[in-house]
Amino acid sequence: MRTTKPKLTQQDIRRYNWYIWRAVIAGFAFIAIMIALTIFDVFGQLPAFRDLENPKSNQASEVISSDKKVLGTYYIQNRSNVTYKELSPYVISALVATEDKRFFDHSGIDFGRSFTIFLHLLIGQKQGGSTITQQLALNLFSERAANPFKRIVQKMQEWVTAVKLERHYTKEEILTMYLNTVDFGAYNTYGIKSAARTYFNVTPDKLTPDQAALLIGMVNGPGVYSPTRHPENALRRRNLVLNRMAEKGDLSEGQAAEFKQKPLGLDFRPNNHFDGPAPYFRSVLKKELQKLFKEQNINRPDNTPYDLDRDGLKIYTTIDATMQQYAEEAQQEYMRNLQVQFNDHWRGQNLAKNIHNYKLLLQQGMLRSDRYKQLKAQGMSDDDIKTNFNTPDKLNLFTWHGDIDTLMKPIDSIVYCKMLLRNALMSMDPTTGYVKAWVGGTNFEHFKYDQVKNGTRQVGSTAKPFTYAVAIDNGYSPCMKINNVPDTIRGYGAPWCPRSSPSETLQGFITLRQALAHSQNWVTAHVMGEVKPEPVVELIKKMGITSTVPPYPSICLGTFDASVFEMTAAYSVFANHGLWTEPTYILRIEDKNGNVLYSHTPKVVQAMNPQAAYVMTYMLKGVIQEGTGSRLQWKYGLNNPIGGKTGTTQNNSDGWFIGITPQLVTGLWTGCEDRDIAFQSTRLGEGANSALPIFALYMKKVYANPALGIKKNVDFDAPKNGVSIVLDCNQYNQQQQGADEVDKKLGF
Repeated sequence: MRTTKPKLTQQDIRRYNWYIWRAVIAGFAFIAIMIALTIFDVFGQLPAFRDLENPKSNQASEVISSDKKVLGTYYIQNRSNVTYKELSPYVISALVATEDKRFFDHSGIDFGRSFTIFLHLLIGQKQGGSTITQQLALNLFSERAANPFKRIVQKMQEWVTAVKLERHYTKEEILTMYLNTVDFGAYNTYGIKSAARTYFNVTPDKLTPDQAALLIGMVNGPGVYSPTRHPENALRRRNLVLNRMAEKGDLSEGQAAEFKQKPLGLDFRPNNHFDGPAPYFRSVLKKELQKLFKEQNINRPDNTPYDLDRDGLKIYTTIDATMQQYAEEAQQEYMRNLQVQFNDHWRGQNLAKNIHNYKLLLQQGMLRSDRYKQLKAQGMSDDDIKTNFNTPDKLNLFTWHGDIDTLMKPIDSIVYCKMLLRNALMSMDPTTGYVKAWVGGTNFEHFKYDQVKNGTRQVGSTAKPFTYAVAIDNGYSPCMKINNVPDTIRGYGAPWCPRSSPSETLQGFITLRQALAHSQNWVTAHVMGEVKPEPVVELIKKMGITSTVPPYPSICLGTFDASVFEMTAAYSVFANHGLWTEPTYILRIEDKNGNVLYSHTPKVVQAMNPQAAYVMTYMLKGVIQEGTGSRLQWKYGLNNPIGGKTGTTQNNSDGWFIGITPQLVTGLWTGCEDRDIAFQSTRLGEGANSALPIFALYMKKVYANPALGIKKNVDFDAPKNGVSIVLDCNQYNQQQQGADEVDKKLGF
């Protein structure tokens, strides 16, 4: 038997309505109370107005070249900020159409959809009720809570913060801050500037509608909508954003349809700390900056230390991005061929038998390797580690034709790396001291040791000009002739006389200019015997060599160590009228707001008199015109005014070349990691073959680009007061004959 429900009376309806209204009022009251408690920091401190004016974000610091290009960044999060004017209008359109249609109408909270999120949060569902301003609040000041009840509290904190943001910033500023803080996935890419560079290799103002739609489509799911990992998802999401841009009226239906037909069109350039030009330079620079901040007491306004990885500093450097590119290209082009020469002449030989300290070198290489350190940290015994190194494994190796994955014993990979040639280059303006190019090694990802500044090697014959410079300063003429025979120097411990290769020794009397040009050891030793070691050491120190240089005669042949950095700066003295100008690579440092934190003024020292410096440029030009550097002319066609000096150390362990022009001085070194591994023939290992060609290739590229301002046919300027030292050897010989006749008449 069915029973009928009693009908509701008017009293019942009024009672139920009262319950409903009480619930609604209670809900509103609860929310109001919660918001009030949030405002008064009961649930946690909200950002103060000062924090809103200076929102904290992990912003990458940028290393900027002299031609205004970003060489690289230091970051925890790969984030670089832009201004509103630097944004493509399509980025704004895509963002507003997709994330917050009423953005320009609300004051931080869109009440039309915000209250719907609470139920979804309570049942654990994600609901897109946040405005762009609220999302910015979350990005800047907190992390999304996993607990739904904590998330409700957090949501109210976002509301309050969003309202504060809207009160203190314009809509354009809020959009800009949001786009500077959002996560775009790959390799810690944060902010629209980094995203545009990573995915399309453009600046944000150049983004097209389809590119902007792709990037904005990633905002809510950088992993799910990644164009590299999930291209189909990314394509669908991009097209959805294009549809919404059309619905908003920022694109026509036809334009949206056309852009939807386009492929993703990525120019994907994932960024990491190794990417970009001058990685060795940037690595050295970072340590120098940290040291500089500490020594100069450069701190944030709150007196805490600056963090290069988080504070968005701008470091303006002297590096020219184009010249850096030319230097790296020249290295890669020639070292690839030189490595073939090196491998060919060692092929088929027993390395253990023909390389001094071979077993010790491998042992040292193993102990220094990351693999050994990792295995040791895992508690593995030395015997087990040795077994591990002798067991084939999948390894990634550097080659001049690109990295390769191969199956190899780790111990054999150490042999492989030991037999790889290394190279370093530094190029600088001798007048200003500005470093224009810095190539610290062959591949930073595999070999992180910088050889420009941190590495010192024996300098060989590149030291000879220091001895001749002292002689010139004492009035010697480049035309003075000396018999090229062994000359023993005494008074400095054991008697010393250098060796000289019979095939490379010029016979008879030769001029000082010829002796330097052909790198003759006996004449150089004779000059050292005349001027003495102590003045040569004094000059070397004035020219910026900081390593130990003992006052012994043998230093005239370069038995001491120095870096490419020091030697390049020293040779700049010859091209700069005797002035040593401190090599400079930091121009200034600015904070993220453009305030200058530091400006650098290089030190200048008068190392030698202008006349001696000018005469030395004449001497060094002889090296190129007729001596060991002559292949610059006959092979590479560089017949313009260039001076230089080659250097080759004992057993061909190190090859050097330092070239000077009035506007550019460039130093190069080539060798293996260990001095015991080297070319077995001087013909291949000498600096003229292992270093000079890179200089030639580099300079040809530089001269071919008139925009760089390095003029080919500019010669070295003579001193304003003229030159009293005779450079014309015919005139010098006539003067000597006249002096000899006078001596005869006087009975001398």
